[in-house]
Amino acid sequence: MPMGHTATNQAGSGGLTATEHRLANGLRVVLSEDHLTPVAAVCLWYDVGSRHEVKGRTGLAHLFEHLMFQGSGQVKGNGHAEMVQGAGGSFNGTTSFERTNYFETMPAHQLELALWLEADRMGSLLVALDEESLQNQRDVVKNERRQRYDNVPYGTAIEKLAALAFPDGHPFHHTPIGSMADLDAATLDDARAFFRTYYAPNNAVLSIVGDIDPEQTLAWVEKYFGSIASYDGKPAPRDGSLPDIIGGELREVVEEKVPSRALTAAYRLPEDGTRACDAADLALTILIGGESSRIYNRLVRRDRTAVTAWGGLWRFAGAPSLGIVDVKTSGEAEVAAVERAVDEELARFAAEGPTDEEMERAQAQLEREWLDRLGTVHGRADELCKYAVLFGDPQLALSAVGRVLDVTAAEVKQIAEERLHPRNRAVLVYEPTEPTGDDADEAAAAATDETEEAAR
Repeated sequence: MPMGHTATNQAGSGGLTATEHRLANGLRVVLSEDHLTPVAAVCLWYDVGSRHEVKGRTGLAHLFEHLMFQGSGQVKGNGHAEMVQGAGGSFNGTTSFERTNYFETMPAHQLELALWLEADRMGSLLVALDEESLQNQRDVVKNERRQRYDNVPYGTAIEKLAALAFPDGHPFHHTPIGSMADLDAATLDDARAFFRTYYAPNNAVLSIVGDIDPEQTLAWVEKYFGSIASYDGKPAPRDGSLPDIIGGELREVVEEKVPSRALTAAYRLPEDGTRACDAADLALTILIGGESSRIYNRLVRRDRTAVTAWGGLWRFAGAPSLGIVDVKTSGEAEVAAVERAVDEELARFAAEGPTDEEMERAQAQLEREWLDRLGTVHGRADELCKYAVLFGDPQLALSAVGRVLDVTAAEVKQIAEERLHPRNRAVLVYEPTEPTGDDADEAAAAATDETEEAAR
């Protein structure tokens, strides 16, 4: 069997292990045994997201996420979903700026079915892709855009923020949902070319985690994926690097029918995979990461100028990450007052740094989130794919928390001093086109959940 093999038990991995293998066609395969429960997760990451799209054809990566469930050479129509669910499994797919992923969690004895299904659509989707399926899923995506972005309060906040924070022409300037005009303009030839370019085995990582027999699993992978041809014509992604600091404030005022005034800011921060990025994550956790955070306590509990305040780190590997601060105002509170309070909290944090208690709490919070992800077979499979695709090494997933716990308070203070200030942010200000009042507070808080979900 033409495979390489590595295995490690990383320090700080909690005893979790992973082995890596490679097929002759370039497909990387990562296995992690876990016999606690009789289930297995299959996760397939393709190294393609909205950052790989070109102007005039935005939304193709996300459109393909939908097309991959519309049938392939041996699986017709909605057959993928029907077979997975009929076998007692679950499935889905998602698209981001930097990748598209597909995943199934199955009873362990149904693992072969999931592998066959994924291989069939990787190898033969073009057999089933026609004008009818393209138009059908184009309409589905356009309707998703209406329901989740265009027709809900603050629905386009993340889209507007990305366009403001990343300059025109930057690969992260547009979000994966794409524009209505570009979705309408996409042709069947565009879709076929996109698939040939990006849906090749040498542009993918397959991770399989759970109650598996590694030898048998690798035999199935070779059987179903081994004959799929590789493709060497993928263009290099456009450069996403930018200066460390924006150098001034970028601001846009949005007048819409929203429940209350809102302030949403994005601070340019270090790329994912760096120690400075982990320090930024800790800083934002202390400042805006939940109801015990400084900004939440100041605005919601003390000043009562906001009904909700949330935020955190939007990690990117191929571009600067963004630190998000999002506040929905309470009653007649003005954005200017909220913004002053946010700036005061950021300046105080930069001057004083975190307390020992804050560091301990923030590191514990990030550790718990890491354990939650790696504690399920699906979460671990996804993390192994992430580190393989974005950083070249799936083993880094097993020791990620150790790197966060190693960051010092001095490093957290330094990143706040250097990056978390008005000269390094893009700001959206929402002003309602109708009067606000106490009745709008509940609606504003509910709308925050939608915005937060879109940012993930």
